[in-house]
Order: sequence, then structure tokens, then C-alpha cells
Amino acid sequence: MLISQIAVQQSIPKKFLEQILLDLKRSGIVASRRGKQGGYLLLKPADRITFGEVLRLVDGPIAPLPCLSQTAYRRCEDCDGEHLCEIRHVFARVADATREVLFKTTIADAIEGTSGETQAPARELLTA
Repeated sequence: MLISQIAVQQSIPKKFLEQILLDLKRSGIVASRRGKQGGYLLLKPADRITFGEVLRLVDGPIAPLPCLSQTAYRRCEDCDGEHLCEIRHVFARVADATREVLFKTTIADAIEGTSGETQAPARELLTA
């Protein structure tokens, strides 16, 4: 399937999709090929690529507060003490639950969970 077709089908800008694919390439999740048979190919099996891994690459830290980030920790500006902050305690539970789902759900899970639709093989090339 062409990148432009995927962009239309998923209602996302083609340039945005190209940027996502470039980020995935830089991180070693996909490789690109040039030429008539060119496109993008998964470098890892789809059952080893989690939504959390992809989301973190595309959007950055997953945590709802900077003081909860595992990759970009930053103390909140108006913090009087993290151990006393009830907002942090609530959002820590939210962040833990979110990570639990995102890092245990793989691309293969998403493909297998689609019912009633024909899905392309997980290693299919996306062509430009």
C-alpha cells in the first residue's frame, strides 16, 4: 500500500506519516528501500513492537506530568514536595495503568484484534 493511500485511509497528512516513518527508521523499527519495489519494512517482528515504544518515539514522554516521566523527568515548577502531592499520586496511578496497556500491547495484537477486515501481513512494505 502506498504511503499516500495510507494517509488518506487513516485521515492523516502524508507529511506527518512520512515523519513518523522516518522516526521509526531512525530508531531501528523499520528500514526503507528505494526503487520500484521500495518502501518500509519492519525490522523487528510485529509481536515485539509495542504501542508504548512507538508512541514514545512519535510523541515523546508518555507521563501526564513531568515529575512522573521515566524518560524526561522534571520536577514541577510549583512543587512543594512530590511525596505530599496528591495530584501526583493520582496521576501516578494513571501513568502506571497507561504504561501497563501501552507496553504490553503490540502491533501484532492490533492486527490480530481487527475483526471483519482483511489485514496485510505485518511485514508488508509501505511504498512511497
